[in-house]
Amino acid sequence: MKRTIQGIIVTASLLTGGLALAQAPSSPPPGQMKKAEKGMAGDFKGFMAPKDEKALLEHLHYANQQEIKLGQLAEKNAMNAEVKSFASMMVKDHTAMDQKLMDYAKSKGVKVADMPKPANDMEKKMMAQDKASMEELQVLKGAAFDSAYMAGQVADHDATLGKVMASKQAMPTMDPQMTAMMQELTQKVPAHREQAWTILGKLDDGMAVGGSGGDMDHGSMGHGSTGGTTAPTTPAPKK
Repeated sequence: MKRTIQGIIVTASLLTGGLALAQAPSSPPPGQMKKAEKGMAGDFKGFMAPKDEKALLEHLHYANQQEIKLGQLAEKNAMNAEVKSFASMMVKDHTAMDQKLMDYAKSKGVKVADMPKPANDMEKKMMAQDKASMEELQVLKGAAFDSAYMAGQVADHDATLGKVMASKQAMPTMDPQMTAMMQELTQKVPAHREQAWTILGKLDDGMAVGGSGGDMDHGSMGHGSTGGTTAPTTPAPKK
């Protein structure tokens, strides 16, 4: 039975933890922040981000590296030409953004770890799920991979934008270079997300016509677990 594209995104959004920062299921009352979350600050619709610049840089570096690895995998395993093109764009854009980040960190004398230290158990679980999701994608090819990868990309970009906004709240005063990098993210993340959504809509139309891939559990490819917080509501793609 054909699944609607809205159902795919809702499922992926429920599963996604994004590829970057930790997300809390809800904001604790003032003065009651859990001890494990004291290294976190900033809250945007339940998304939380580190208040320390080094920790933020490490989370952003991790996010860039995850997108690069996923994009490289999609370049090899995808069947659809638009999916392959999108994957190449992700590799190019995130490689460029990560280079700026690492150059900035070097100029500040900050050593950025490849794996950020989880701020709490939820973030630890999400990072483990990132690894599991990558392994699941590695066994898929063709149309099944295309649908799973693009559904995950839409949900991940919804989550990442929320976390970027939380980062700006966590660190309202930043170095001008850091501010420029965050501004680039607020521009590129929505653009990437919109393109991913458009491509996913075309894939969904193709499944409706061809009848293939309808039994694929797209939601299983989401990254991490949010503990119940959903991503922003998504309108249907324009035909």
